[in-house]
Amino acid sequence: MIVRVIMTRKVARHGKGLDVSLLPVLSELLMELRSIANQQPGYISGETLRNVHEPEEYVVISTWRSMEDWQRWFANEKRAELEGKVDALIGSPTTYKIYSYY
Repeated sequence: MIVRVIMTRKVARHGKGLDVSLLPVLSELLMELRSIANQQPGYISGETLRNVHEPEEYVVISTWRSMEDWQRWFANEKRAELEGKVDALIGSPTTYKIYSYY
């Protein structure tokens, strides 16, 4: 059964606004995650979106052939390492929601 995983990341605001100096590093980490995910068995597609009205919020939508494929990717040590770097950079944890087609 195909699953879609919705990952939400919110860059912490410091002072009056968004620290835009973080964005190039965040972009690089997200591209690296996508590149590695693209090589994983069961990975179908992914896209990264940035909220127009809340530019500190990013949503990544990835599609996997099965829940088991997603779980293998989620358990991947390199993925976890990069996710840790992302979360440390943005100052908040990534949240996950997993959906199946109805």
